[in-house]
Amino acid sequence: MSSQPKGPSVLLRRLREVMAEPHDPQKRLDIIVADIAANMSAEVCSVYVLRADGMLELYASQGLKPEAVHVSALRVGQGLVGTIGVSARALNLHDAQKHPAFEYLPETGEEIYNAFLGVPILRAGRVLGVLVVQNKSNRVYMDAEVEALETTAMVLGELIATGELEKLSPKGVALDLSRPLTVEGISLSDGIGLGYVVLHEPRVIVTNLFNDKVDDEINRLREALVKVQVSIDVLFQSGNVPVEGEHRDVLDAYRMFAHDRGWNRRMEEAISNGLTAEAAVEKVQNDNSARMMRQSDPYLRERLHDFDDLANRLLRELVGKEHGASAAIVKGDHVIVARNMGAAELLDYNSKKLRGLVLEEAAPNSHVVIVARALGIPVVGQLSDFVSNTEQGNPIIVDGEAGVVMLRPPLDMENAYAEKVKFRAGRQKQFEKLRSKPSRTKDGVDISVLMNAGLVMDLKQLEISGASGVGLFRTELQFMVSSTLPRPGEQEELYRHVLDEAGDKPVTFRTLDIGGDKVLPYLKTLQEENPAMGWRALRLSLDRPALLRSQVRALLKASAGRSLRLMVPLVTEVWEINQVRELIKREVELQTRFGHEMPRSLELGAMLEVPSLLWQLDELMQAVDFISVGSNDLYQFSMASDRGNINLANRYTAMSKSFLRILKKIVDKADQYNTPLTLCGEIAGRPISAMALLALGYKSISMSPIAVGPVKAMLMSLDVGELQKVLLPALENISEQTTIMELLTDFADKHGIPY
Repeated sequence: MSSQPKGPSVLLRRLREVMAEPHDPQKRLDIIVADIAANMSAEVCSVYVLRADGMLELYASQGLKPEAVHVSALRVGQGLVGTIGVSARALNLHDAQKHPAFEYLPETGEEIYNAFLGVPILRAGRVLGVLVVQNKSNRVYMDAEVEALETTAMVLGELIATGELEKLSPKGVALDLSRPLTVEGISLSDGIGLGYVVLHEPRVIVTNLFNDKVDDEINRLREALVKVQVSIDVLFQSGNVPVEGEHRDVLDAYRMFAHDRGWNRRMEEAISNGLTAEAAVEKVQNDNSARMMRQSDPYLRERLHDFDDLANRLLRELVGKEHGASAAIVKGDHVIVARNMGAAELLDYNSKKLRGLVLEEAAPNSHVVIVARALGIPVVGQLSDFVSNTEQGNPIIVDGEAGVVMLRPPLDMENAYAEKVKFRAGRQKQFEKLRSKPSRTKDGVDISVLMNAGLVMDLKQLEISGASGVGLFRTELQFMVSSTLPRPGEQEELYRHVLDEAGDKPVTFRTLDIGGDKVLPYLKTLQEENPAMGWRALRLSLDRPALLRSQVRALLKASAGRSLRLMVPLVTEVWEINQVRELIKREVELQTRFGHEMPRSLELGAMLEVPSLLWQLDELMQAVDFISVGSNDLYQFSMASDRGNINLANRYTAMSKSFLRILKKIVDKADQYNTPLTLCGEIAGRPISAMALLALGYKSISMSPIAVGPVKAMLMSLDVGELQKVLLPALENISEQTTIMELLTDFADKHGIPY
């Protein structure tokens, strides 16, 4: 054997040949370890693969005793190999036996070897195994050799990821990459879904690993990197980015990393060692991910997502792929897995085949969650590092009841959940039997159970659910799913179609609620420190009256000869309502002058979402024709609790006595002025919290279509008068330790009320 390595480029070319040859898995591994040993002048080369039981099993070796293969194994954390498995870092030792973690396995015959170099086999930052070379002499492996072995390990990672090595596993023993994984999060939307994983931002699968011309690949990398850098610089320098604040910090990190010379140098070194540009990006991304995921500093761990996104962006630039999942992937039953996503992005998927949504980040009132609920899609959120553990096409179960996700579940678990889905479908059929029955409580109180909608396809749920009308039609969804500003004619066509579908049932249209986190790509808006409390909804519409007038005109024409119910969001002062009414009046006069038929009746209402209106209730009740409480925003503003902040998701509850007192005050004022009152929000769609609303005096509530049946079943079993005797006195005793939720569940259990 020569004393110097023959070079990683030579080794990688040889590995490319081996990967292309028609060998069985064991033969391929045996050839690979022999070639690595020869190339690196090592007397031993061994591959350990991580099993689902946490053991690193010896799968192939050149130099150790052959009988140890598929017999010797070390637990993660045990011995030198196990130490690499838990740390995901290389270990380079000139005298391995003196290392405190060294553990002797007599069946391997490795006691005669002193020098040891081991590197993790990584994929998406996950450890799939360990690659080791050893020598008898007390040598220290050079940095170039460490780099070469890490590059080779990446090739082995791809080999393991193909599933080819599963054939070598003993019966009943799976590899870690395919082990079942059950993760607890929080339930964001009820329901159960079974399907196959579709990564919302799927990892680019690098199939072309080895280069033929180093200079060409380096040029490809540099060109792609410049494009990414320019796009980030343009974003950084645009006037849409605030000078200070968290957004700037995140963008700074992106910019610094994109221009980091060390990052660029490491990728070019990987190319010089024989990898293509995209394979080099993936290798360096794997290294960064493994190091960062094991950082104890939470700030650095959070930033890992930013760095991953940037590397993925560079990979897509290199292979010419756009963001988002391919339509070809999502033909069958599928579950979307994402770190987070926008509400409009969810609508890009085939809702008929979409069975669930898993989000690493997201709170119960995130807009994407609200849209998912409206579509009846179960959602589980707040599962740390879940994306990195999934592969495209993995079988998955989403349990939106328990807040649990099962990845690669055993067959018996799949069968059990399939039965559970059938049971829920049976329950849904029972709810369907209630469709034609009046929504009347046990003690004779009539309740209007309405549904929320935002697209024409939602209107089919009116008949299916048995809702008595649409309490909230979100007109902004048409704007959010469109690539350009919808023309007045398109708006008019949509609104007319909605009214046609609803027939005799009432529809309440909400004017545009855009801005904040509902950004339209074709409409320039301000970047704000606190967008939820900034220039959005009615504020934006009044400042841009042409936008509001265009929408009002379309609604007036679509409602010709019919009733039009129109409400405006985020009212803060009563004068804003008066201003909208004046705008509508002028538009009616204009359209009448041009001979257009107008609605036979027009009612203008306000969404009560801003706490300032609580001190204007007398004036408000007289200024509007109806009120709709937007409980989601009213709750977050009252509690100073951002609906999208996962750290606050479980800290406060809408069933707190303080918030229920606010809701009761609104009911009392509406009764005093005989002003029709509805509550739209997530608390209306959960039977247990809807119970509280009925006891407070709400007789009209609006929710997602999927919730209508369960809420109707609850109210038909409820004696509202009896619940009021228990609930209302409890609201007065603010120091009482018993929570309202405990009170409600206890009452429901005692009276046999389904919730």
